[in-house]
Amino acid sequence: MVRGLLNKLVSRSLSVAGQWQQQQLRRLNIHEYQGAELMGKYGAIRDVFPNESELVVKSQILADLAGKMLGQILVTKQTGPQGKVVSKVYLCEKLSLVNEMYFAITLDRNTAGPLIIGCSKGGTSIEDLAEKYPDMIVKAPIDVFKGITDEDAAKVVDGLAPKVADRNDAIEQVKKLYELFCKTDCTLLEINPLAETSDKQLVAADAKLNFDDNAAFRHKEIFALRDPSQEDPREVAAAKADLNYIGLDGEIGCMVNGAGLAMATMDIIKLHGGTPANFLDVGGNASENQVVEAFKILTSDEKSKLFW
Repeated sequence: MVRGLLNKLVSRSLSVAGQWQQQQLRRLNIHEYQGAELMGKYGAIRDVFPNESELVVKSQILADLAGKMLGQILVTKQTGPQGKVVSKVYLCEKLSLVNEMYFAITLDRNTAGPLIIGCSKGGTSIEDLAEKYPDMIVKAPIDVFKGITDEDAAKVVDGLAPKVADRNDAIEQVKKLYELFCKTDCTLLEINPLAETSDKQLVAADAKLNFDDNAAFRHKEIFALRDPSQEDPREVAAAKADLNYIGLDGEIGCMVNGAGLAMATMDIIKLHGGTPANFLDVGGNASENQVVEAFKILTSDEKSKLFW
């Protein structure tokens, strides 16, 4: 759900705003298998594809058998208690992994550019890694004008400290992943774990990619991958109406004109013991139709008991 990439690490240590787990406006999430196909097109990190008899079945939501997964509700930390319906499964080659690392590229507000984050430990959430192994986190801000250099990539690889993979090959893979991040207008590229196999290969054992909706006109083939069934229908409706909406778990619906005022309103609600049901910024120039649509979205939330 990435997965709550940098919800603590980035927001506190790196000052990157946003909770990446949320399906937010201007953040397209795609399934893992789709991300693997994209990485393959850029020659970045070997795909985990079913070439052998032993397979791993992974549910795809933004069990023992695929038939038992499909159509079922899967609940994780990223989905919330309501869960998500499993409509797809991903068949992967079962691999012998000798090492697991963490790799991500995101956007850093401090440097106004991409930030590569790596850790020689992987396979668990970045929050846990940052808490247990803070000294193992390597951060490499990239100059958007110069692009990634060999020195930048080498710094990341040295921080990852691969055990069996070739260092020079790993440096090239980092550069290819950065190329993918930039050319597809990613807002987040996370591989956790970035793994090494017994045959000394680097593989993306799990991957998450987010894209900026503002770049949809440049990447129609990527945005055609959007899976509305995995998104909050209220957020889908809000996006169509050009409204900034994020669904939350509270009981007080909010509609405000201005993001700053909206956040202040939510703070006041919390301060007085309430819980906001949403963030909704209609903007300063909202049309009558947008306001009507905003009310429809607010009143469609069964948890909301009153509105601000």
